[in-house]
Amino acid sequence: MRGIRPFTATALILGLLFLYLPILWVVLLSFNESRLLTRFEGFSLRWYQALFSDPALLAALGRSLLIALAAGVIAVIIGTLAATALARFPRFRGRALLAFLSSAPLVLPEVMLGFGALILFVSLERLIGWPAGRGMMTIILAHTLLAAAYVTVIVQSRLAGRERVLEEAAMDLGADPLRAYLLVTLPSIAPALIAGFLIAFTLSLDDLVIASFTAGPGATTLPMAIYSKLKLGLSPEINALATLLVLTAALAVSIAAWSLARRR
Repeated sequence: MRGIRPFTATALILGLLFLYLPILWVVLLSFNESRLLTRFEGFSLRWYQALFSDPALLAALGRSLLIALAAGVIAVIIGTLAATALARFPRFRGRALLAFLSSAPLVLPEVMLGFGALILFVSLERLIGWPAGRGMMTIILAHTLLAAAYVTVIVQSRLAGRERVLEEAAMDLGADPLRAYLLVTLPSIAPALIAGFLIAFTLSLDDLVIASFTAGPGATTLPMAIYSKLKLGLSPEINALATLLVLTAALAVSIAAWSLARRR
């Protein structure tokens, strides 16, 4: 930390410890022989064995991954369309309403989004019979509502910072506007699309509040399963699961950093 003032270095170290020390403690406790979470009594993999022997928790994990994947894909499609309309068409009837609707989920509390989604699904079921109860589909739709707002902001900023020269050149060479958009514009904003998908995926996988409002019997997500277990007491299985998630995220970040450094 050469060139950094002592106060700045101290603040940086304390901040990093505040953020990462609890995570490291969870990782350490996942290998603890004892069920007690206040002391370490020896190295063991018993809680990882217990985790992989828990069908309910594994089913919740698989369900959350599927929901997050579906919500991420749908959010990227909807968010890209909304961002294109906002960035490429500065004046059209309803633009202000579209801009408001696409940004409102960013500032509304999740409890309001979840409650509003629940009221919407119940009303639709009474009016047209769909959706028939709450389940994975309603969770996906509710998560898409939140995630699409983030995708819209990311893609819109990327589109606003790019000129349409290449797209216009493609149309001069005979491509219609749709083909030029699909073959020229979308590849050029691919990093924004990937970033939007990753944020949408993470938001969906991490969400508890909205899923609690819109889930039904047999549609328990991983955060809901973890929360229900924690209400009965702290379980070392959760530490093992959290460690696996942390290692997966660290591996993904390492691969991305390595790929970026290799490209440079």
